[in-house]
Amino acid sequence: MDSNLILGNILPVLAGYLIGSIPTAVWVGKLFYGKDVRLEGSGNAGATNTIRVLGLVAGIPVLLIDVFKGLASILLIEPLNSLSGGSEITPWLQLLVATAAVLGHTFPVFAGFRGGKGVATLLGIGFGLYPWASLLALITFIIVLLISKYVSLSSISAGLAFPLFVIFLFPPGHFVFILLAVAVAVFLPITHRKNIRRLINGTESKFTGNKANQKD
Repeated sequence: MDSNLILGNILPVLAGYLIGSIPTAVWVGKLFYGKDVRLEGSGNAGATNTIRVLGLVAGIPVLLIDVFKGLASILLIEPLNSLSGGSEITPWLQLLVATAAVLGHTFPVFAGFRGGKGVATLLGIGFGLYPWASLLALITFIIVLLISKYVSLSSISAGLAFPLFVIFLFPPGHFVFILLAVAVAVFLPITHRKNIRRLINGTESKFTGNKANQKD
């Protein structure tokens, strides 16, 4: 196989993982507050736990950067592929890059492989590959959050609705994109399995946006 073709596929996947591995919540907490958010609240290195432990001023930038990580991993596929002399960008390559970015966020090499649940990074990936379906998923998240006050339930609801939006409202041109959309609906409940148990038991904490030692 052509070495340029191999490099043209490996480089974007590696970049996706490394970009996803940027532990925004951990670095913001340590650099500006002297805290590791993984040691407080839910122990999750994501925007929700950052808001609960450090407040909105810290949490909103974490959220935006985590979303941008996912979007950037998709946007960089073409230039990195071209730079390395790769050939046509395939849906399979996009799938691998998206997977690598989410795995990077969940298991970041720069933070001892202890990261977040991947919701914000998945949203960024979604905006890169399925902009309209992702917008509807975001609206679903917001509506469920406003009604229930549960971030976990909102994330799961948006994730489950996402492939329905993709398949029935904005059908993609390749089955790989359907596969990725369905994978989102499977991945989010898995990463939120503890939250699901707490929701069933009635012990899940509601989100208020205030600093609190709550679970997300």
